[in-house]
Amino acid sequence: MDAHAARALRQRLESLAAAGVTAVPKAGLGAAIPATAAPPAAAPAPAAVTDPPVPPGRDAAARAMAVLRQEVADCTRCTELAGTRTQTVFGSGSPAARLCFLGEAPGADEDASGEPFVGRAGQLLTKIIEACTLRRDEVYILNVLKCRPPGNRAPGPEEVANCRGFFERQFAAIDPEFICCLGTTAAQALLRTAEPIGRLRRRWFTFGSARVLCTYHPSYLLRNPAAKRDVWDDMQMLMREMGLAG
Repeated sequence: MDAHAARALRQRLESLAAAGVTAVPKAGLGAAIPATAAPPAAAPAPAAVTDPPVPPGRDAAARAMAVLRQEVADCTRCTELAGTRTQTVFGSGSPAARLCFLGEAPGADEDASGEPFVGRAGQLLTKIIEACTLRRDEVYILNVLKCRPPGNRAPGPEEVANCRGFFERQFAAIDPEFICCLGTTAAQALLRTAEPIGRLRRRWFTFGSARVLCTYHPSYLLRNPAAKRDVWDDMQMLMREMGLAG
């Protein structure tokens, strides 16, 4: 195995391990090999990394998102949030994404940077995305709320209602095939349900033309590492529907 392929394989295995995957299937056998073990055969060198192409017509989506981003930045509907935020956190990723991840609200790191999921939970989400054979810039990541609630408290119903038009218009502009809700707040807000996340997992829902899957929030995994196994099960379910190799 050449050095480039070995490095790519090592990064892939590290992402799987960080996402909670302790074993991966061995082709043609029912047995499993540890995620830290070397493969039985040399892996082909990966293709050069390039930014995902934007399909024709997607520039209109990008323009719509730019207009919406400014509306979010100017929003003061939630007096408390507008008065305590450093800046709004709109979202990031590809406007041509097949898959969107919807979280709850920005935290302190996100409020400081203006980007979603950049703290410890965000680093874990990146590992999960990579374990799904995707890159972070190939998906789109956003939150229900665009401002940090003081003390990182849970969003209130009125705050969710004030931001609903924003995240719904983001989904309309991106028109994803799949949405993955991260945690109770995101799932309940998008699906307009009171069911807990434990009941919403392992089921498919729809939002517009997108298929929706719900799983635990990465911050929950930081407190409960054993739940990484459940999230990986959910991600494998998602990957199968997306036609991605696990």
